Formats: sequence, structure tokens, C-alpha cells
Amino acid sequence: MIRFEHVTKRYADGTTAVDDLSFEVAEGELVTLVGPSGCGKTTTMKMVNRLIEPTEGGIFLDGDDISTIDPVQLRRRIGYVIQQVGLFPHKTVLENTATVPHLLGWKRGKGRERAAELLDLVGLDPSVYGDRYPEQLSGGQRQRVGVARALAADPPVLLMDEPFGAVDPVVRERLQNEFLKLQAQVRKTVLFVTHDIEEAVRLGDRIAVYGQGRIEQFDSPATVLGAPATPYVADFVGADRGLKRLSVTPIEESDLDQPPVVHLDDPLATATERLRAEGARWAVVLDGRDNLHGWIPADATTTATAKGTVREHARRMEAWLPLGAPLKQAFATMLQHDAGWIAVIDKESEGRFLGVLTPARLHEALRRSIDADAQDVPRAEVAVETVATA
Repeated sequence: MIRFEHVTKRYADGTTAVDDLSFEVAEGELVTLVGPSGCGKTTTMKMVNRLIEPTEGGIFLDGDDISTIDPVQLRRRIGYVIQQVGLFPHKTVLENTATVPHLLGWKRGKGRERAAELLDLVGLDPSVYGDRYPEQLSGGQRQRVGVARALAADPPVLLMDEPFGAVDPVVRERLQNEFLKLQAQVRKTVLFVTHDIEEAVRLGDRIAVYGQGRIEQFDSPATVLGAPATPYVADFVGADRGLKRLSVTPIEESDLDQPPVVHLDDPLATATERLRAEGARWAVVLDGRDNLHGWIPADATTTATAKGTVREHARRMEAWLPLGAPLKQAFATMLQHDAGWIAVIDKESEGRFLGVLTPARLHEALRRSIDADAQDVPRAEVAVETVATA
């Protein structure tokens, strides 16, 4: 969708902002451009909509050389979101969102209808927020309006320049989560500029790590964190890149242990036998359709007064996640609930139990992920030596 071919931007004073840049962004891909201030990432993005003209080389949008397209018409085909949002203070939220459709000649009713759809999509009820003015919104709400406005004309490409940089960390994380959900629905081709490696890792399908005017590494977040291409990249992503990699490594079925399992209507005697046979201190409790219900400790099945079925003694399960959740979330859930393990369910079902993830298996999963990238094989095919097997 976007292709750079040997692009250089050199200013009159001899400063080279971007030097011989070549890369491609596939349709529907979100690529984060990350690096320190002054490295050329914003210049790169602004050359896509011709706010800055390259000195050498070519930039192509869906196969078309953008230098042959009228800049105004080009910009109306590309969504643009900036840190300062840039909403018109004298226009309502609905009018701001409908700006580009109106410029493109859409009928007023159609433009406002499209604006209302987009506001709802970004979590702002148009009946509540549509008639408000930007000054009546929080910073996070203004950012959402900015994203809605950029999407209003349904552009194939979205350029985002530090869009969440001006809000506090809590709101920023919420906006990142909402944007990921939105991107899963609309699948735009996105160039996203940030100086924050954690944001780049969290959002990007691929990351372009900038040095001075050049891309030092262009790869998946997991590869950038697990196998930095240069000492510069290793230093930029930080010594704690192993911890950062937890956020881009999903839980897989091969990571799970299979503990004893009992069902709600099993007699306690059955649960006692199963736990005793496996030497376990607890069992996972499932309902009649094998969906996760809770857990039961061994002492609940062995006391002298324990009678009846598992149902009367099962405890609520607080620590659980769907398959595919990042290992970072699994680790956080363990800490939040002071749990020695978390249950993992099938996210496509009503809660079918798949297994449990323990701290040891989490660590093993992270190590296997790094080795799998190095060997270019699926993670399940990688064997790692553990303390237990050494």
C-alpha cells in the first residue's frame, strides 16, 4: 500500500533528515516508526501526504507515484491524526468529525450520518457528545474525535503522529486499547509515529526503529525485542527488552499444564480420589459443558464433615484469561490475585477450559518464543531445558 524507494530529504542548510529510505507497508498493516527526537520519523510520515517534499527518491501509494497527485486531493484520501488533535473550536464535535466528507462534496445529511457512525465507533455517543464543543471534552475524548474525523471519509491510509502523547498514562493506555479494537474492525494501513518503544511494541504489526535518518531495524515487535539487529537497537529497546517481549508473546496451548479436573455434580469422594491419585492440592472445577466454573482445594474434599457434591464446595475462579492473551497480562493477573497459576479458556467458546499457566511455564513460553524466532520455527516445536530436566 505504501512504498518508499531510496527516499532522501535534505534541507538547504545541508541537514539530512532522512537518508536513502526504502521500505514497504502492506495493506491493512500497522507500522510504528519509533526513535528519539530528530531522527526523521515524523519527516518520513509527512512526506506520505506531501506536507514535506522529498529531495530524492519516490513514494508510492497503492502503486501510484504521489508526486503526480495534487497535494490537496492526496490529503483528502489520507487520514491524519496529530498529538494536538487540531479540532476547530467554533464547530461542534459532529461538525468537526464531518469536516472531510463536506470538503469532498458529500451531502450534509450523509456527512453527518457518517460522522455519527464514527463517533459511536470510537465510544462517543453522538446523541450525548455530538452537539458539544471541543472545550467541553477531556483530552482523551478530543483524541477520539480526532481519530473519528480522520476516518470519516473512509481513507485507505491513516497517518498518526504521537496521537496519544499529550494525555496522562492511564488515559493513554485506554486510548491504545480502544485504537487496537478499532483497527481490528477497520483494518486501515497505518503509519504511527512514537518515541515510546513500549507503545510501538504494543500497537505495531511491525516496528521501524530509527537511528539518525535511517531505519536500523524493520521487523516484528517480538523480533526487535528478542533479536536486536544492532547494538544501537539493543540499547534503544532497553536492557529490560525480555520483559517488554512479554507484551507481544501470546499464550499458546502448548504452554499449558493439565491439572486434575472435576465437575460440579461429581461426589466429593470422586474429587478426593482424583486429587489423591495425582498428588495434587487443588483441582479445576468445570460445568457440564466443560466450561470453567472455579476450583476446589484438597482440604475441602478430605475434612470429616465434607459431604455432598463438588458444587457445594467449589470456589470462585478469579485468575483466568483467554487463549492468546499476552504473557504480560498473565503475569499481571497472577500478581493481582496472588495466584500460583491462572486458568486459560477458549475465547471462541463460552469458556471451555484448556489448561493452566504457571510461572514456570510462563518463563518457558518466553524462552521458547525467543528461540522460535531465532530458528524460524513454530514455538511449539522448540524444546527448552528447564531446571526440572537439566
